Amino acid sequence: MTRIRPSRVPTGCLAILAVVLCAACAERHEARGLVLNVDAPTGVMTVSHDAIPGFMDAMVMPLTAAHAADLDEIRPGDRIAFRLNVHHDRTLVDRVRILSGAPSADVLMAPGTAARIPIGELVPGFTLINQRGEPISLETLRGRVVAIGFVYTRCPLPDYCPRVITNLASLRNRFGDRLGRDLVLLTITFDPKHDTPDTLQAFAASYGADVDGWQFLTGEPGDIARVCSLFGLESWPEEGLITHTLQTVVIDRDGRLAAIVEGKEFSPRQLGDLVADRLAGR
Repeated sequence: MTRIRPSRVPTGCLAILAVVLCAACAERHEARGLVLNVDAPTGVMTVSHDAIPGFMDAMVMPLTAAHAADLDEIRPGDRIAFRLNVHHDRTLVDRVRILSGAPSADVLMAPGTAARIPIGELVPGFTLINQRGEPISLETLRGRVVAIGFVYTRCPLPDYCPRVITNLASLRNRFGDRLGRDLVLLTITFDPKHDTPDTLQAFAASYGADVDGWQFLTGEPGDIARVCSLFGLESWPEEGLITHTLQTVVIDRDGRLAAIVEGKEFSPRQLGDLVADRLAGR
């Protein structure tokens, strides 16, 4: 009887096969996060991501894109979804998509589109009036990181304007020793006819926010409209209230627009990570 001897696969082929199989068996996780920084030439973005259940706590991480071109449209402040691919020797992300960039139904019903300035551009100067009736000019804040939230004091929805205040308060709590010295918070009303300096002072006091380094600003309607348009904020009257978009702005120490975070689907921690990145000079 003739015996058929099993053929042997060369060791080198087995090694190659093992690498291929290992790559195919990468651990994959769907994730979301807030973009802090983007280095498009290297294909690396820094993201403050949400917790990935069963795998990783929420944290700040530099992430490398499987394809650098995936980051071409990504900007600091974007809320993104992505797939995290954990290989045996490296971690890559793909399927990157912007969650906060697509217009919502509310934005589409706005009467016009505000022309906001591009990320990285110098923010044009403006002067508004604070809750104590004092003029505050953006130019005088140069050398400090500036975080801006937009509100109107009559807003009845807890997850809109009050959340803006809560987010800024989280920055005050996290960077308290640097508030006023390295970081300035601005809350700007888009309802200047109602929100006078006295109204804003009472509003700030109700949140325990009438502190050094945190200014509540109003001004002439035309001046307020111009400032809002710089950052793409839309607002319009509707049934006795004001319908509006949500924009949170970060300006770097050089007076350049560092990020615009749209909407409300981000955490105070992520906003703090974005500010910390700019305080570190990145």
